[in-house]
Amino acid sequence: MFKQIIEVWNNVQMFNGIWETVVMVFVSTFLSFLIGLPIGILTVCTDKGGLFPCKVVNKILGFIINLGRAIPFIILLVALIPFTRLIIGTSIGVRGMIVPLTIGAIPFVARLTENTFREIDKGVIEASQCLGLNNFQIILKVYLVEGFPSLIRGISLTAIMLVGYSAMSGSVGGGGLGNIAIQYGYYLFDRTTMLIVVVVIILLVGIIQVIFEILARLIDKK
Repeated sequence: MFKQIIEVWNNVQMFNGIWETVVMVFVSTFLSFLIGLPIGILTVCTDKGGLFPCKVVNKILGFIINLGRAIPFIILLVALIPFTRLIIGTSIGVRGMIVPLTIGAIPFVARLTENTFREIDKGVIEASQCLGLNNFQIILKVYLVEGFPSLIRGISLTAIMLVGYSAMSGSVGGGGLGNIAIQYGYYLFDRTTMLIVVVVIILLVGIIQVIFEILARLIDKK
């Protein structure tokens, strides 16, 4: 059995699949926070009692976030194929999956950011306003500083979610572990390959969770 696992591992280029998955997940996580974080901040700030309330903008942002989170990723993945080809030049492989993975994670990141900043004590924000800090300074020095540990944990949750999404992308020609599971495990009815992929994904999720939890705890102590 052990010898069979080693043979399968080598035949399906498992290390290459792991590396492709890691690249897809962390690039998409970075890009989704780059876009989703400002959206979440703007949602909080435009809400009633926020730094610059605007009901219309808040409702629009809330609708977009809810709509994005409601669409199943596999449907989003297929629907974005023309857009992905337009932006990247291909809709398959590692490069082709980064766009849908990022877009799929943005609403999640925005809602997570919104919830994180809503938990910040309003007394701290009011005290900052009394000290003469403007809105930009409050966002930078209060929201981001106070919410940073929670955001670190949010990065972990997003990355773990994207590991699952990346595996799902193998059904439409994506790279990584999902592609190995589909091409070698599903189409060739190879249970050993499927088992190895499942175990590797579980280990990858566990590693991500442990690393970011340690980071969050270190930051909490500062």
